[in-house]
Amino acid sequence: MRKVCLGAVGALSMVFLVVGISLLVARVLEKAVDGQVRQNIVLKNGTDVFEAWKDPPPPIHMQFYFFNYTNPLEILQGETPLVKQVGPYTYREYSSRIDVHIIDNGTKVTFFHPKTYVFVPEMSVGDPEVDLIRSVNMPALMAMDMATATPFHIPAEILLILYEENLFLMRTVHELLWGYRDKLLTALHKFHSEIDPEFGYYYKMNGTSDGEYVVLSGKKSYLDFSRIVEWNGKSSLNWWTSSICNMINGTDGESFHPLLGTDDTIYIFSSDFCRSLYLTFDRYVTVEGIPAYRFVPPKKIFENATVNPDNAGFCVPAGNCLGAGLLNVSACKRGAPIFLSPPHFYESDEKYLNDIEGLHPNKEDHETFLDISPLTGILLRANKRMQVNARVQKLPDFVQTGNIRTIYLPVLYINESVAIDKASAGKLKTLLLESSVITSIPFVIMAVGLILGLVFTVFVCRPLQAREEGSKDERAPLIRTS
Repeated sequence: MRKVCLGAVGALSMVFLVVGISLLVARVLEKAVDGQVRQNIVLKNGTDVFEAWKDPPPPIHMQFYFFNYTNPLEILQGETPLVKQVGPYTYREYSSRIDVHIIDNGTKVTFFHPKTYVFVPEMSVGDPEVDLIRSVNMPALMAMDMATATPFHIPAEILLILYEENLFLMRTVHELLWGYRDKLLTALHKFHSEIDPEFGYYYKMNGTSDGEYVVLSGKKSYLDFSRIVEWNGKSSLNWWTSSICNMINGTDGESFHPLLGTDDTIYIFSSDFCRSLYLTFDRYVTVEGIPAYRFVPPKKIFENATVNPDNAGFCVPAGNCLGAGLLNVSACKRGAPIFLSPPHFYESDEKYLNDIEGLHPNKEDHETFLDISPLTGILLRANKRMQVNARVQKLPDFVQTGNIRTIYLPVLYINESVAIDKASAGKLKTLLLESSVITSIPFVIMAVGLILGLVFTVFVCRPLQAREEGSKDERAPLIRTS
């Protein structure tokens, strides 16, 4: 009976070890968990994923930082501009998707995506409707650039003098963001009806929608989850071309939609670029106690076209390429000399940074990043940061430019941030714990096999040891006494 029990223990030990190792090598349970996660990443009615996509629970904040110019007269004489950063002015972004319809047998979803911004005083440095900023006079720059390229030169010069327009102006934060009626643009509107008399960097953006989106649901492949294929009747290719114009014209497109790649790369649909923006793995981080991978844009994204040919499209006109860090988006604002860059010219060509005094680029405050849960692909935290700059130069026909150097002046930078809320983090932790338990089963089985093997070894070796000790006693010599 003892031999039978020992044999059973030994056999079970081998079975557990073989099963555990087989499961581990074949990654059966890991693949099952992964398959379940992928199966849930699809837009369909009645699921938590669908409800969270329609009405995202984590709060999204838009922080605006302005650059106040302290020496405007000296700048016009060719001296170095002195700037002082003022901000943040923080707004809560509400961006529920409405008029949602699932079409094409569940493979596509159509919707509108209006956004509303509500000021958050406790997260801001002051009152946007009161605080004044000395900034670049963008309407005047637009008029000068337009006059330089058209026969509108003399009327524009007269209007600039008539309205006493200068290269710099004083406006409130609220006006610069959400718009104000500019007297110069109002006058120009009488000559060119296509010119809007109102100007603001986020003019007509608050409480509006930029049109209908068509995205893939992820039914055919989880990698297609929420991928934009059409916008306002345009194909995805045209959407990329138009997306940066949406941002500049005050109708921001989709933000913070990551798409996991097959390696250490992630692709994001960003409304600030005319093509898909890719990010690469940077380091491991934790968000609300959840492990995550941090992805950041590689330096190549903003490199000169000679280094990164993909940026040749930003050389306007063709062949007129800028240094690293600047992207020419003037075509999006009817020729307004607007250029995008990372905040404070972070990781940009040093000449842009050296041209301005008062900028302090650093990785912590000025880098764009996404923190992604590696198991689920869920976005845990993100900061999308971008700076708007204006190009100024001496124009002999316009006294307003004085003797200014050709230079790129920072106007404001935007930090759009999102972080998972505690309730959602708690649900995700539970999901990760369950998946961890499931994927640990092979190790548990192997541990049981090892324990049974140890028990088997002990019980087999003890009788052998006892017999060996008995044999030694039999062979021991008798002790004789004299």
